[in-house]
Amino acid sequence: MRKHINKILTVATTLVATFGYAQSKQNDTINTGVIDIVKPYAPSISDAFKVKETPILDDATTDTKKDIKYNIFSFPVASTFTPSKGKAAVVEKTKPVKLYDNYASLGVGSYTSILGEVYLNHAINRNESVGGYVSHHSSGGDIDGVAFDNGFSDSKINVNYASRTRYMAWNVDGGFQYQKYNWYGVPEVEVLAAQADNIDVAHTYYNAHVGGDFSFEDTYINSGSVFFRRFGDNQGSGENRFIAKGKVDIPVNREEISTEIKIDYLGGTFDQDFSNPTDIEYGNIQVGLMPTYQIVQDDLTLNLGISAYFLNDTANSESKFYIYPNITASYRLVSDVVIAFGGLQGDLIQNSYYDFANENPYLSPTLSITPTDQQYNAYLGLKGKLSSAMSYSISGSYASDQSKALYRTNVIRSAPGRPYDYGNSFGMVYDNITTFGLSGEINVDVNRNFNLGIKAEYFSYDTDTQAEAWNLPEVKGNLFLDYQIDQNWFAGANLFFMGERQDLLEPETSNATPITLDSYFDANAHLGYHINEQVSVFAKANNIANNNYQRWLNTPVQGIQFLAGATFKFDFQ
Repeated sequence: MRKHINKILTVATTLVATFGYAQSKQNDTINTGVIDIVKPYAPSISDAFKVKETPILDDATTDTKKDIKYNIFSFPVASTFTPSKGKAAVVEKTKPVKLYDNYASLGVGSYTSILGEVYLNHAINRNESVGGYVSHHSSGGDIDGVAFDNGFSDSKINVNYASRTRYMAWNVDGGFQYQKYNWYGVPEVEVLAAQADNIDVAHTYYNAHVGGDFSFEDTYINSGSVFFRRFGDNQGSGENRFIAKGKVDIPVNREEISTEIKIDYLGGTFDQDFSNPTDIEYGNIQVGLMPTYQIVQDDLTLNLGISAYFLNDTANSESKFYIYPNITASYRLVSDVVIAFGGLQGDLIQNSYYDFANENPYLSPTLSITPTDQQYNAYLGLKGKLSSAMSYSISGSYASDQSKALYRTNVIRSAPGRPYDYGNSFGMVYDNITTFGLSGEINVDVNRNFNLGIKAEYFSYDTDTQAEAWNLPEVKGNLFLDYQIDQNWFAGANLFFMGERQDLLEPETSNATPITLDSYFDANAHLGYHINEQVSVFAKANNIANNNYQRWLNTPVQGIQFLAGATFKFDFQ
């Protein structure tokens, strides 16, 4: 180590001596030559350096920024200004409508008309309630030009009990109804004979029913119902009907098929046939199974199913099996503006004396009752909304009905003895009929205070054995209007149009005469005023055109009718 140090010191001493000698030579008078050595510059990346944005200060002293403090030298000033307290904007609230559970209504009018209704409902607790309904509507008749009693009366009472829990809801109800009508439609040529026989044209109906329904939540068994009715009249007729229905979801390969099961029993008797004194018995049992599978994809909803029935005719000891298509579909062409819909369906329609009498109360108790085999009913149409307040629907249909029931005036007996033998009653005939139909409907809901609906229908019938589709109109139309004028006043109207129908006047001893019943227009209106939340008064006018039209042959209706009354709403404390 020491050897190396000595060498370093020797080199350093030599360099210092040489440097000192060179400096002393600068003071010599001998001029030296200048040699310029030129070498090309070839810069490299290592020669570059980055200029720093913030230079480093090499000042001996660096100024330090001083903290500046701002002080406000305030002094009190006398002032009389007092700021006002802010207030929230007031929002006008609509007074909530008080809803009542019960009401009673009574009205009286021309032709000694009486209309009364009472509806009661009481909540036992959060899950149970009990209610009832009583109504009566009657009129003294007094139709111009009618020689026989033409008044009517319809009274009914109904009670019910309902219970609802988290997973199940069920309801039971029962009731009774009493109706009185008159066979007053005696043809002009038979009036003297009927008066001479001093006939009693009164025909009364009664029916009692009991039933119930239930529904479940989150189970495969959705709902079900049972119903029994006893219907009869003062001519010895009687009919029993029992209906049981159930709706279940059947799981198949992770899909659910909605299936309805139906049992429909009908049985009844009439004391005698129209043409002979033998009694009439009728009855059948229908067992139906209607599975349906629903497909929903984007704007398409498709229901695919069938309706299968087993029919046992208990009166004739015959059985038969029926199967019908049950296909419906809808497709949104333009959102809710244009929706196409259609279907192909069929059904085994259970006809009954009760249903016939409610549509035409002037029937004779001598009917033949049989079901209608509706082989198919194909329809296609468009529906949607023209605006947020206006909706529409147009459709066309084509249906085939085997044994379709038609009302037709009974034969005028040459030796009458019963009050319905004078051509003043109606019977039933059956025929195979195909029907083509067109319908259009517009509904306007401007707001909760104004509703308007218009519907028109056209039908064309093709019969098999009958000369005409008796008492079926080619054109039908109706219009309804409800208008809440202001908080107190309200009004409404109903207008009906019925096109021409065909019937047959047939004396027993001469040829039958086809009769065309004129079309008619029936306008009805009502006006009311809410005195307070509980009491309202109203007035009604029916058949405003004062047209004594005939809905059925030889049965003119009352002219213009007026009725006024009041309604009282209340709660049980």
